[in-house]
Amino acid sequence: MSFQSTGKFDLVICDIDGCLSPESHAPINESALSRIAEHNRLAVAHKDRPIVTLCSGRPISFVEAMCRFIHNTTIPCIGENGVWLYDPGANTFEMDPMITAEHLEAVHEASKLLRMKYQADGVTEQPGKSAAVTLYHSDTEYLRSILPEVKRELQDRGWPFRVSMTWFYINCDLDHVNKATGIARLFAQTGIDPARTAAIGDTLADKFMADSVSFFACPANADPEIKKSAAYVSPYDEIEGVLDILQHLDDEHATG
Repeated sequence: MSFQSTGKFDLVICDIDGCLSPESHAPINESALSRIAEHNRLAVAHKDRPIVTLCSGRPISFVEAMCRFIHNTTIPCIGENGVWLYDPGANTFEMDPMITAEHLEAVHEASKLLRMKYQADGVTEQPGKSAAVTLYHSDTEYLRSILPEVKRELQDRGWPFRVSMTWFYINCDLDHVNKATGIARLFAQTGIDPARTAAIGDTLADKFMADSVSFFACPANADPEIKKSAAYVSPYDEIEGVLDILQHLDDEHATG
C-alpha cells in the first residue's frame, strides 16, 4: 500500500535494538512503546504524521511481534538486516529473492563451523535466523576479541559474508543483503517516496538506513561514528530518544 501524510514525512523506519528496546536482556519500556503505538494509530486515523515501521537485524519473528506492539498494521517491516519483509496488512513473509539455495547452504556451513569452533567457550548463536549467523557471549570483550578471527575464517573459505559487531553481538550477514536492500524492497512494494522518509538508528550497521532516506536521526546512546551521519541527535537514550525524534520531526513540519 501507499501512504501519504499531510506532514513532511510519510514514513519513519526505526531500528529496534538500542532504539525501541535495549539490545541487552533488560526489559522493554512498555509505557514508552505504547506511545509509539498511539502515534501509529493517529497516523492511520488522521494521516497527519508519518507511520513508524521497523528495520532490524533481529529474527523476523521478533520484528513481527514488535510490529504488532507498535500498532503498525499497514507498512512492511524489515528483519534480519534485509533478509525478510513482513507485511502486517497481508500477514505475509518474503525472503529477498536474490538469496539463492547456494547462499543458504553457505549460511548453514558457516553456522556449523562457528558452532564447532566457539561453542565450548560459551559462544551461542541467536536462534531464529534464516540467512545469517549471529554470535553471542556473555563476555562482550571476549566476543570482540574473536571478531577478526571470525572474519578470517569465513573469508578463507570464500563464503560471501559481511561480518560486523553491534553492541553485544557479532553479525555474519550475506554480502549482498543489508538494511538498504530491504528498504529498497519496502519502497518498491509501497510506492512511498524515499524523499519523504526518515530513519532512526544507533550503530554503524544503520549507515545503510541513513543512505536510503532523506533524514536520519539517532538517540543519544548511538555509536559516535553513526552520529556523524545524523541530521539530528536526540539528547535522550533509546526509546525516549525515538519519541523525541518523532516530536522533532513534527516541530520541523510545524515551522516549515
